[in-house]
Parts: sequence; C-alpha cells; structure tokens
Amino acid sequence: MNRGEVWRVRLPFRSGHAQAGDRPAVIVQAEQYGASLTTILTVPFTGQVRAARRFPGTVLVQPDGTNGLTVPSVALVFQLVALDRRDFLMLLGVLDSAALDLVLQELDRLTGR
Repeated sequence: MNRGEVWRVRLPFRSGHAQAGDRPAVIVQAEQYGASLTTILTVPFTGQVRAARRFPGTVLVQPDGTNGLTVPSVALVFQLVALDRRDFLMLLGVLDSAALDLVLQELDRLTGR
C-alpha cells in the first residue's frame, strides 16, 4: 500500500457526521511507515460535489482513467482517518501527482504546517 493509491475501503460507522460505509479513499501516509504500522492514514472521497463548496479542507478530483474514480469526487481531507489494513477492500487506481499534491497541501493547511 502506497501513498497516492485509491482504494475501496470500509469506514466504520461512528456517531456524528463522519463518513461511513464502503467508499473510495486515498492513502496519504508516507511509505516509510507502511510496513511498521498496523493502520494506514487515508482521506475518504464523496461523490457529493457540493461538498467542495460547502466545506473547507476539501479537494475536487476528476476521474481520469488511472485513479479508479468513476465520477467527479471530493477528497474530504478534513475527515482524515486511520484505517486498519483489513478495511482496505480493493485497489482502484492511483492519483496523478498533481491531484495528490493538492490533497497533501490541503492536509498541511489543516494541520497548520
């Protein structure tokens, strides 16, 4: 599992407004931690494009034939989540470097870096 890969994941149901269920997500964790940690940092996607205008901390990503997305999708960077490896269901594709850079830049802004 590598940074930038888009996977279909299973997000556990939690109270509140957190995303849940099976959906695409992008791995944002650096590869150097992949083998030593039991969880992987991911950013979930939603197909609700309005979320990009409604919430800060989001990035709109278009399907491009390599990322595995089938509709325009919004990376909900503000919903960064650590998932157990067992919650990764299927590799869908890989974000291009420009889209991944936008997601990582938004993550930096959210964390004050």
